[in-house]
Amino acid sequence: MRVFVAGATGAVGSLLVPMLVAAGHEVTGTSRTPAGAERIRSLGATAVTADALDAEGLRQTVGAAAPEAVIHQLTDLSDADGAANGRLRREGTRNLVEAARAAGVGRIVAQSISWAYAPGEGPADEAVPLDNAATEPRAGTVAAVRALEETAAELETAVVLRYGLLYGPGTWYAPGGAFAAALAGDRSARFLGSTVANDAVSSFVHVADAAGAALAALDWPGGPVNIVDDEPAPAREWLPALADALGAPAPDAVAGRLGWQRGALNTLAHSRGWRPERPTWRTGFAAQGDAR
Repeated sequence: MRVFVAGATGAVGSLLVPMLVAAGHEVTGTSRTPAGAERIRSLGATAVTADALDAEGLRQTVGAAAPEAVIHQLTDLSDADGAANGRLRREGTRNLVEAARAAGVGRIVAQSISWAYAPGEGPADEAVPLDNAATEPRAGTVAAVRALEETAAELETAVVLRYGLLYGPGTWYAPGGAFAAALAGDRSARFLGSTVANDAVSSFVHVADAAGAALAALDWPGGPVNIVDDEPAPAREWLPALADALGAPAPDAVAGRLGWQRGALNTLAHSRGWRPERPTWRTGFAAQGDAR
């Protein structure tokens, strides 16, 4: 299959491209820089320089690639700028979908998040609505996610992968990353997360497992799918384990959880044959520590 990967040099995209190539797909990947394009070529794919916010340029790039499927792994998180990432979710997704439609593409696999669900008790499955009653600043995040998912769904088949918190190479939770720096007291560390060891429940997924899900989703029916590991957990449990793996100090545990901090279930993904190679953050975090 001819596959166009938007965001091919990101934490997920850089692992996904070689998986696609190894599976026999003909891959075209995008980067905004010549250096990124060279990295894509080194992975065995065709590289193009493209900016998702340039609608006409993206239309021409996708048209020239003539893909049979588009995979959306676009993010703008290097500066932990939620507004910039929200703009990319809204405008970049719109431009990518319009470019795909103009090229006659009917299938898209798009990256979303699994912590935009409405408040409730227990981890959320895909039947739970998005948190449309959220207040700012969360409201802006949820609105951008909703725009991304609704725009992707304009194509004939749109598989929306609602990833858990990504950890592993190239993420904020990797050794030497922003999370470790924040735990160590570096006030300049920038990431959109929390270092509070409270009752807030999160679901994680390793970037390699996230990439594997994107590969598998090329054959899935449309709709949202949570891509998370098997163990949603409160921060008072996972945060000390991650701090230990990163060699960073862990904060004292405290009480408290907002209603939307509930984690997510991966039952639907399991039913489609996806199994994370790192089924729990417990072993995943420890492996990061071993590699440190």
